[in-house]
Amino acid sequence: MGTARWLTIVGIGEDGWDGLSPAARVAVESASILYGGTRHLDFVPVVAGQERLSWPSPMTDAFPALLARRGQRVCVLASGDPSWYGVGATLSRLIPAAEVMVIPAASAFSLAASRLGWALQDCRCLTLHGRPLEQVVPHLQPHAKLLLLSWDGMTPAKLAALLRARGFGASRLTVLEAMGGPRESRLEAIADAWSTERVADLNTIALDCVAAPGARILPQAPGLPDDWFDHDGQITKREVRAVTLSFLAPRRGELLWDVGAGSGSIGIEWMLRDPANRAVAVEHHPERIVRILANATALGVPGLTLARGKAPAALEGLERPDAIFIGGGLTADGVLAACWNALPPGGRIAANAVTLESEAVLFDTHKRLGGELTQISVARASAVGGFRGWCAAMPVTLWRAEKPYQEGTWTA
Repeated sequence: MGTARWLTIVGIGEDGWDGLSPAARVAVESASILYGGTRHLDFVPVVAGQERLSWPSPMTDAFPALLARRGQRVCVLASGDPSWYGVGATLSRLIPAAEVMVIPAASAFSLAASRLGWALQDCRCLTLHGRPLEQVVPHLQPHAKLLLLSWDGMTPAKLAALLRARGFGASRLTVLEAMGGPRESRLEAIADAWSTERVADLNTIALDCVAAPGARILPQAPGLPDDWFDHDGQITKREVRAVTLSFLAPRRGELLWDVGAGSGSIGIEWMLRDPANRAVAVEHHPERIVRILANATALGVPGLTLARGKAPAALEGLERPDAIFIGGGLTADGVLAACWNALPPGGRIAANAVTLESEAVLFDTHKRLGGELTQISVARASAVGGFRGWCAAMPVTLWRAEKPYQEGTWTA
């Protein structure tokens, strides 16, 4: 049979063997090697001469041996739809699609939506398995419906506590256990009244979001209030941050370097634009590093990563970015040149200056590389005796440019 379609990945539900299609049964029974979790292997009949292998922990330890079976008839059992947060999605990054046949069962998301009468296309489907709970924060929006794969039996109680802390205590949690099988059960309550410390480890959460007055809801547009970030004054202020993000022009799945990150506000808001976006915060100040990590977690992007140290040395070895923001260190030798040279053709760069010295660097860079120069001045109303007047903040000079599609580097 060569290497064509040597691997079949079969989705199986809690109804086990009885719920498999004829094609799925043939794939399981005809395999010379069958991989799966112990629970999945127990669902299917033993076939004489068939090698049955349970996944180790971590599962990835088994992948080299599995790949070495290329050309043999191999079947992998997986929960529900293997291509939706399952082993099918993982193996698809290792094995060409032409060599794999996937036979899905109903996903936990589909089953949960059907139990509640929710339109699946209107739901946000996420997994919390092996991932920080805080990644749900950006999706807590009024009237939103979330379907969540739990990490374990304590996930619902932890989620209820998070909801209460963020002003979403009136949201209804429905915990669905072992859907599709004889042990299926259901537990529901609003977060404010949730008292069950632990449920079955195999559970899916349906969350109907209700926001109380004053709930902290992350807006869809950039420019979060400054006081939502813990900072020591080293922060790109709200209005300037919104303009800076527009200059950086985030696109789905892109990577940003936030150089001289301070509070991490630019990198955090970059990641909030899309769940697939990533950012590296480059910072050397120990206290600011702690703040960056805390801000990222509190605002729902715990996946933000840190490069500890000063640029340009701290930039060495980092994955090549799609865009770069320089918020600090403009006057340090080699920083701007290193950032520009790291950009791929078509990559975007933005840098902000408030001092005359850093502004001079941007003027010189603009003459050398082109791009756009903009200056922003913001004034806020504040008390002047018994009246109010405008209190002007320091003007900020912004430079942005796009790397041209041509060879060449810049040496400062």
